[in-house]
Amino acid sequence: MTTDATVVIDLLSVRVYREFLARPEQLEDYVDSHLKNETPTVVIDEIQKIPELLNEVHRLIETRDWRFLMTGSSARALKAKGVNLLAGRAWTAELFPLCHPEILDHDLDKRLRYGTLPAVYDAENPEEELDAYVSTYLKEEIMSGGLARNLVAFSDFLKIAGLSRSKVINFNKLAKNLGVSQPTVRSYFQILQDTFMGTMVPPWGLSKKRKSISHAKFYMFDAGVVHAMTGTRTLDRNSPLFGDAFENYLICEVKAYISYRRLKEPLFFWRTVSDDEVDLIVGNKAAFEFKATDKVQPDDLDGLKKLAEEQIIPSLFIVSQDKFEITTNGIRRMHWQSFLAELWSDQLLGATQPPSS
Repeated sequence: MTTDATVVIDLLSVRVYREFLARPEQLEDYVDSHLKNETPTVVIDEIQKIPELLNEVHRLIETRDWRFLMTGSSARALKAKGVNLLAGRAWTAELFPLCHPEILDHDLDKRLRYGTLPAVYDAENPEEELDAYVSTYLKEEIMSGGLARNLVAFSDFLKIAGLSRSKVINFNKLAKNLGVSQPTVRSYFQILQDTFMGTMVPPWGLSKKRKSISHAKFYMFDAGVVHAMTGTRTLDRNSPLFGDAFENYLICEVKAYISYRRLKEPLFFWRTVSDDEVDLIVGNKAAFEFKATDKVQPDDLDGLKKLAEEQIIPSLFIVSQDKFEITTNGIRRMHWQSFLAELWSDQLLGATQPPSS
């Protein structure tokens, strides 16, 4: 398909896939035949299906100064084959589910129950869409890609991983529950990261006054997908699951914001051996505690107060459903809608607009 000076090569098309699988070296002639005497932008969708094309991409960047936009759903498929990853010649960007500025309503229950995948959010039957998504993930990404030897164990792992979101990961305990080795569990979490299903958040270790734990947390990329994995059909506002989903959702919004703004700020959480905790620390800029409550209590601020004593992180926030917004003792209380509005308008983390390429 061509549009102006753009050529789109969709490797999900069986015909196109077979054509380039047989002769990846035809890329230059193929593009030239579609755009005579023009400098194109070439879009290759699902590049991991034919990684050999990357050698041709590399050559055409060097010899003809062409621009390429390549998309894919599995970095692991490329890494595993040791292919040309265009080091120094390509920017990497990650696409996320719909973010706050892209959603017109303010229905928190809907966002937390069904997630914000574009094909799901406005679907007539979101549960069916989510079940199909998880089934396709297991079949296409995991089984067909040969990423996990034991598909049954990996399927069981997905449910446990979903229930473990926002919790500190105990690899030994998970391995015993699944009946597999600890290295296997670690490899399963790596698969989730390589297929963009979630992210590992390490502990913050700069505390000078309190000993921190050393285990990480894992957050899934979408709340609805978690519920499809775990078989959750209802989400009671008074349940721990609702609080977990609230925390997971807002942390994923921060991660998407940092990625889209091309910031290089790392994400951490903080928990001490005495169970003082703060949900998210962004670089050395800000710390956030996420509580699904509609009325913040004084003890909800305990972790942030302890973190303030370290005198390292300058901006402290607690984000909840409480509409009473105030700043006390250097801690700002924010309603979740205010938080997301200020985040995406670049008021919280001091971002500028992303550079143009």
